[in-house]
Amino acid sequence: MADLTPNSSFSLTLRLQIPNKVGMLASVTQAIAHAGGNLGQIDLIEQTRQESTRDLTVDAASTEHAETIVQAVKELPNIKVLDVYDRTFNLHRGGKISIASRIALKSVSDLAMAYTPGVGRICKAIAQNPEEVYNLTIKQNTVAIVTDGSAVLGLGNLGPAAALPVMEGKAMLFKEFAGIDAFPICLATQNTDEIVQAVKNIAPVFGGVNLEDIAAPRCFEIEQRLRQELDIPVFHDDQHGTAIVTLAALYNSLKLVNKTMASIRIVINGAGAAGVAIARLLRKAGAETILMCDSKGILSISRTDLTEEKREFAVKAQGTLAGAMQGADVFIGVSAPGVLTVEMVQAMAKDPIVFAMANPIPEIQPELVSKTVAVMATGRSDYPNQINNVLAFPGVFRGALDCRSHTITTTMYLEAASAIASLVNPADLNPEHIIPSVFDARVAPAVAAAVQRAAREEGIAKS
Repeated sequence: MADLTPNSSFSLTLRLQIPNKVGMLASVTQAIAHAGGNLGQIDLIEQTRQESTRDLTVDAASTEHAETIVQAVKELPNIKVLDVYDRTFNLHRGGKISIASRIALKSVSDLAMAYTPGVGRICKAIAQNPEEVYNLTIKQNTVAIVTDGSAVLGLGNLGPAAALPVMEGKAMLFKEFAGIDAFPICLATQNTDEIVQAVKNIAPVFGGVNLEDIAAPRCFEIEQRLRQELDIPVFHDDQHGTAIVTLAALYNSLKLVNKTMASIRIVINGAGAAGVAIARLLRKAGAETILMCDSKGILSISRTDLTEEKREFAVKAQGTLAGAMQGADVFIGVSAPGVLTVEMVQAMAKDPIVFAMANPIPEIQPELVSKTVAVMATGRSDYPNQINNVLAFPGVFRGALDCRSHTITTTMYLEAASAIASLVNPADLNPEHIIPSVFDARVAPAVAAAVQRAAREEGIAKS
């Protein structure tokens, strides 16, 4: 297992009772440092002449590492551990989202307008003109985040209840970055027909559907059918959000190494939803040579175990990932921890570009190839160049909702990627800055504008 950098996803607060003597707090901080913890804020809770109570925030690299840090502090003489809080669990207690009313109900007249009898007039208006639902309800600014829990993050088939924290988080991102009201819909079925029917049944409430954490190859059929059968935009973020941000990062990386999309040899490791979508979008962007690998090696036309989506990228070549990497210009990993070796990277062409996006542990630790690669990106926030879907999906939906597009197209993906890439000023472009920060307030508006422009050019915008 790779050594990971301590980070806030494994963050603790230790409440300690410490003798009020010189050097006692220092002994605690030294113990934490020796155990590999990253010390954060120190708060004084209470102090007397004899002792003090303090809260220390510490980042660890894993649950096991956190336990090691706590044990190191417990072994200190005269230091009493009063409590240990897992900050990530505490953040999730009670859920992360809520519904709030947009108007206050302070009088009988307010109630009469917002609810019965006044609301009946609104119902009749919508019944007479269904398009009014966009003007008189939440539909025009609401997205359903739909999952069956079959492919939760990199954790696997955890089911709908265990997927709910992720969907809540997604709803937070929609609201924070694009002002969109999104709601988690975790379905207790993994049957394709049942999922499609369930989404169709709830669609009257929502202006768009974001599919999330649904395993391949089922996700492809679900998205395709819903796009055919619904008149609101449907977007599978694990596919298209990942592809958009990857393309944006690649656009800027190629500028740094002075290579063109048409000339490069690309290896994609991981042939699930994200890998297939990335390959499709790169082809649309002008890539001509793509070798895709799964756990059994190169997707070769000689193999008989390929799904329909994998056959789309099958080539004559056969062999392993190591063979595919020979002379490659770009590696894009949406696969598994540690599958890329230093030797594979060294076998790549001059000025190699490596996007190791497996989470939480990338295909190769950036430190191992820092002197070999021209550009390195991961899916992690504690390294430069985080390829994060939040750069794409809030703006994509903001644009689609605002122009009332009934679908989201490949042209919109391409325009969104170009918009994201353009936000990195040429003067600021460097190997550790190929993509904007997820907190760059310009991103969602730029993506939304690009999506609206594409929708109008394609004639699919209703407003």
